Amino acid sequence: MTRTRKPVGRIAFVGAGPGDPGLLTRRAHDALVGADQVVYDRGVPESLLDVVRAEASSDAQFTPAEGAPGDVAKILISAARSGQNAVHLVAGDPFGHDSVVKEVQAVARTAAHFEVVPGVGQAEGVATYAGVPLPGVRTAADVEDVSVLDFDALAAAVQRGSLALAVDAGDLAAIRDGLLAAGVNGATDVGVTGDGTGETQYTTTSTVDSFVAAALGFTGRVVLTVGDGVGQRDKLSWWENRPLYGWKVLVPRTKEQAGAMSARLRAYGAIPCEVPTIAVEPPRTPAQMERAVKGLVDGRYAWVIFTSVNAVRAVWEKFAEHGLDARHFGGVKIACIGDATADAVRAFGIQPELIPSGEQSSEGLLAEFSPHDEVLDPVGRVLLPRADIATETLAAGLTERGWEVDDVTAYRTVRAAPPPAEIRDAIKSGGFDAVLFTSSSTVRNLVGIAGKPHTRTVVAVIGPKTAETATEFGLRVDVQPPHASVPDLVEALAGYAVELREKLAAMPAKQRRGSKVQGPTALRFR
Repeated sequence: MTRTRKPVGRIAFVGAGPGDPGLLTRRAHDALVGADQVVYDRGVPESLLDVVRAEASSDAQFTPAEGAPGDVAKILISAARSGQNAVHLVAGDPFGHDSVVKEVQAVARTAAHFEVVPGVGQAEGVATYAGVPLPGVRTAADVEDVSVLDFDALAAAVQRGSLALAVDAGDLAAIRDGLLAAGVNGATDVGVTGDGTGETQYTTTSTVDSFVAAALGFTGRVVLTVGDGVGQRDKLSWWENRPLYGWKVLVPRTKEQAGAMSARLRAYGAIPCEVPTIAVEPPRTPAQMERAVKGLVDGRYAWVIFTSVNAVRAVWEKFAEHGLDARHFGGVKIACIGDATADAVRAFGIQPELIPSGEQSSEGLLAEFSPHDEVLDPVGRVLLPRADIATETLAAGLTERGWEVDDVTAYRTVRAAPPPAEIRDAIKSGGFDAVLFTSSSTVRNLVGIAGKPHTRTVVAVIGPKTAETATEFGLRVDVQPPHASVPDLVEALAGYAVELREKLAAMPAKQRRGSKVQGPTALRFR
């Protein structure tokens, strides 16, 4: 009789780093994505956990680590023996925690397979994000128990180079007293950073004598930096000095559409809030699209013109329904109104023939679209799959150029449901520092479902048509890029923020306090 061997799981102790999800190593990412059970420390930020949950298996269980090291080790060992892959996710580096070292020792005494995946230490990682270099001889530690600190050794470290400690905010007074008692000069520079590497990271600089008072209001884990490196923050602080750092930016697009914009905003330090204003639905009568797809396959069209990512998606969904693929576009040329739409077409393995090199709009496309020539263009018909609310500019322009146009409703746009009450209140009361509008319909629908943004909110629009609509609704347009695209829109907003900061920096202190300029950029100077 052959016995079926029970599968054996693996245990991984994974360092999450200082908090920014982007600092997870590839090995840490792989361990988390392949985990059946994740036990996480309470020091791991919720924002990082959200990213991990989104990519992990839908069956994976996430539970907070509770109890003594032996209790956590038992959970991990039990999971492994039942054939599961178990992860203990800890802030910083696993071996930066005495409790985790004890867990590893407990697991090592069993037959369980385990690994330890290093992470960037909280102290060193946050110091780098705060712009505090730790050159020369340095000491960096993630401290769990202040009572075991050797303050004489820490004082010597400050004397020789730099010091960085990740500690609980409640222990700052004890650390101050210990450093002073060990002979550290009370005038030595100190930086205290809260929410290290997070969206709201904030650093206050002072001295050993005064840093406890300066850090009043900080809670949870903070990183304390001591020594000459703190004085270099003015030039080296990069995380908190990004153009849109701390700006709450309203993105009135669906999560699917807002992905690229939100990613760019985060790269500039902003905190995007995605609020869908439009819901996309199939056309009420699908017969038009059915005929259009048949016409594409039968060679009825010379061109297909896509004016949005939604139009691309609608056509490909119809293709999938009939078992068709990109090969059935053979002989049909494709034009796209802009880069985002072109990228959506390329995702299906097709390279568009025409994308406007200038303004990415109906007018820009028409300016580069050749008139119909009966000799060069034996097929004179164009397919234009669009939203039900599309303007007539493009269809009329193509007709003037001698083309026959099949203007087909590929999808309907309907107003989305209102956002939660707290978001509506924030929109009306100035809780957002900026709002980015990418079309006239986003303006109309946002105002319709949530109300007009407050006058202190910076209004950025993608192009002239959107600007006209925003003005019609009584909004002041502050930012409009020279080129109508999402990257240029975000870039223009970042440039506007830099200009605001420079203007405020040049103002006398009294004028800054009286300035009408709002938002994080202004608050830094008050």
